[in-house]
Amino acid sequence: MLWSARFVRLRVLEPEGAYWLRGIEAAARYVKEHENGPLAAPYGFVTPKEWAPAGFPLGVWLAHQRRSYKAGQLDPERVRELDGLGMVWAPREDAFADGLTAARAWAEVHSHFLPPATAVWNGYPVGKWAKNMRDAARLADRIAARREAGEPVGSEAGALTDERRQALDDIDPGWCPAWDTGWQRCLRLVQAHLAGGGSLPTGAGDVVVQGEDLGRWVNAQRYSYEQLLPAQQWLVNALGIEPAEEEEQPVKVTQAHKWALNLAAARQYRAREGHLNVPRKHVEALPMELAGPAAAGRETTPDGDVLVDLGMWTTNVRRRADRLTDQRREALDQLSMRW
Repeated sequence: MLWSARFVRLRVLEPEGAYWLRGIEAAARYVKEHENGPLAAPYGFVTPKEWAPAGFPLGVWLAHQRRSYKAGQLDPERVRELDGLGMVWAPREDAFADGLTAARAWAEVHSHFLPPATAVWNGYPVGKWAKNMRDAARLADRIAARREAGEPVGSEAGALTDERRQALDDIDPGWCPAWDTGWQRCLRLVQAHLAGGGSLPTGAGDVVVQGEDLGRWVNAQRYSYEQLLPAQQWLVNALGIEPAEEEEQPVKVTQAHKWALNLAAARQYRAREGHLNVPRKHVEALPMELAGPAAAGRETTPDGDVLVDLGMWTTNVRRRADRLTDQRREALDQLSMRW
């Protein structure tokens, strides 16, 4: 490696004191350039030409100081000097520190630390890091449960330490919920919306925050209340969300409902065109009163008609004609279906 060769050359040509001073100078500039962040330059980092000193293999130099420190050979005064610059003596710890820094910044802007897995903060994959931390926390919980039950624990590698868990709890106590993270994120966003003076959203699309449709989420809790855990029920009740009455529950759309919708569209097309040779990409606009329960959630026209992919449906029906019931085949025969 070029930086390793440069390191050897400097060690040979420069007196120990001069070499140390150049390293400290490079380290101080590195910290300054990184907004007084930790002193943890990558192993291959060499100071740019516009720095003083330029072309210094800082990453290798720091690795050398760590080895000397671990062996007890680094002068205490030099240890104090490096500590004063925020020296990271264990690089693996720095990886957690980087994630923690991103987590704090994310939570400060979003009012929670429940980022989606795809979230990135200033180039750092904070969503993936958060998921890994939750996995590590849950592993630690399983290990603790086995230990309490007197069962063999085995290796604890990969489990989140109490110290790291506390650091994340300090950012957001709810960062690692017992249930789905997306559910918890919507809960926190609704809480924040209400705390900011907003009213409880009840319609899909009424309030969308950070890409989450809060009205849709609220309705989902009302309709699926019985499937929630007791703790979740308590949380949504605290928001003023009550389970939907039986008559409010949406009608479950069955395959029979979907067949009836498409058949109604086919009848309308046949009455208008005189045949059922529907182009593959044709979409039929069916009046809402003819659509039935299967209209729920489907795209509509500005006039409120339900859009039905009739061309695709007739094509698929032909492909599975041998699996149709006699009743369904007869209904299509009456429309002059071309098999």
